[in-house]
Amino acid sequence: MLGPYVYVNGPPTTLGLVPQIPEKIHELTVGQLSARSGAAVSALHFYEAKGLISSRRTSGNQRRFSRDALRRVAFVRAAQRVGIPLASIRDALAQLPEERTPTREDWARLSEAWRTELDQRISQLGRLRDHLTDCIGCGCLSLENCALSNPDDVFGEKLTGSRL
Repeated sequence: MLGPYVYVNGPPTTLGLVPQIPEKIHELTVGQLSARSGAAVSALHFYEAKGLISSRRTSGNQRRFSRDALRRVAFVRAAQRVGIPLASIRDALAQLPEERTPTREDWARLSEAWRTELDQRISQLGRLRDHLTDCIGCGCLSLENCALSNPDDVFGEKLTGSRL
């Protein structure tokens, strides 16, 4: 082992090294948070500017993040991967307790609130995947006769087919 590191995603290589933060350390620098979370420092600064995570400043004006920022960053990144807008993520994170580290139940409550929306997106993406070739191949682009719907296609009522 090359130092206080934890190996992730396979055998020990320099690519899989993540610095291990001792338990007695309750605050992380932006570099430590970046290394542990896998998020770029610039992304962490962006998340902070958008109110998704917060830090305090030292007397030298350096950022210090609480350890639970790791879970918040993981939550933000997972939510972004499934297409949840940052505003919705911020609103959800605002519901977490500030006086204590969020529990598993707190996180479960947040993710449950999005379950219906995610199920609808999954269904819609499945229909899109199954019918995309037909919709592109027919050339109508109005989707009036396709299994998918285009609610903003006002010309679809009058005629079908591609038009300029």
